[in-house]
Amino acid sequence: MIDFRYHVVSIVAIFLALAVGIVLGTTLLQEPAVKSIQEVTAGLTASNDELRAQIDGLRGRAAGNDQFIASATPDLVAGELTGQRVLLVEAPGSNNTAREAAEQVLDQAGAEIAGRVTLAEKFFDPKNKGVLDGLVDQLKPVNMVFPTTATSWDRAAALLAATFVSTDQTQAGTPNPATADVVSTFEAGGLLSVEGDPLKRSTLAVVFAPEKAYEGENAEVQAGAVVSVADGLDTGGKGTVLAGVSADTTADAIRALRDESEIAKRVSTVDTTDMPVGRVAIVYSLREQMSGHAGQYGVGKGASAPIPPVASATPSPTTESGS
Repeated sequence: MIDFRYHVVSIVAIFLALAVGIVLGTTLLQEPAVKSIQEVTAGLTASNDELRAQIDGLRGRAAGNDQFIASATPDLVAGELTGQRVLLVEAPGSNNTAREAAEQVLDQAGAEIAGRVTLAEKFFDPKNKGVLDGLVDQLKPVNMVFPTTATSWDRAAALLAATFVSTDQTQAGTPNPATADVVSTFEAGGLLSVEGDPLKRSTLAVVFAPEKAYEGENAEVQAGAVVSVADGLDTGGKGTVLAGVSADTTADAIRALRDESEIAKRVSTVDTTDMPVGRVAIVYSLREQMSGHAGQYGVGKGASAPIPPVASATPSPTTESGS
């Protein structure tokens, strides 16, 4: 008969065998496993160091290019916009630093900065469409007629364009008596604010897009409203550039304009305003606009080239503008 002591000895023997097996197994496998891990880690470290060196090299080259273009900018743009009065328009969330840098380059190009119009978030809020439509109906000249397909922002942009810009060089620097109350009424409604003297009309305009794409259920509508503003100013003046940094989403104003093929034939875009080359591109784009053409410039989706053609003011006939 198998007694209790036998069971105890058997169980102890089993556990001893398992313990010995585990110890032997880990001892035999330890060296190759550790060596393999060490080799993989060393490879990843070397790859990471190589990638970091490449990034540092690219950053150094980009910084060198930026430094060269920044130092050469006064010569690159000199005289390009002499005699032109330029209006600056800021959408909510645009980059003030980029706008200030672009303003400096426009001045170096010989342009006269008329002033700045800052559009409020309330202007682009779909909940305020009724207010916007009411003000436009109240303030528009009697001879101003809108297409039946015009949105609230199309209508508002046309009214603002009549107030701030003109296609007639002889009217530059003079106010439009037919729209004398537009700015004060829009300011009172919290829709915009002005700095400088933008009521003395300009011939050209630069609209600075939001730095980040819109978010939420109204994102694409709001991006489209920025496009409406740029298109309206382009139609009312000699040309407009929508400038900023493209987020490459449908809720980004620059991407939205480039996706509107008919508007993209009239209005230019630059998506590198955070770079010296982008500021030069704005000047060249305005020059191109005055020749009746448009183009999409930068490095984002839909851009055809970093900057407009340098050697000639006449761009490819495939980019004809309605300006």
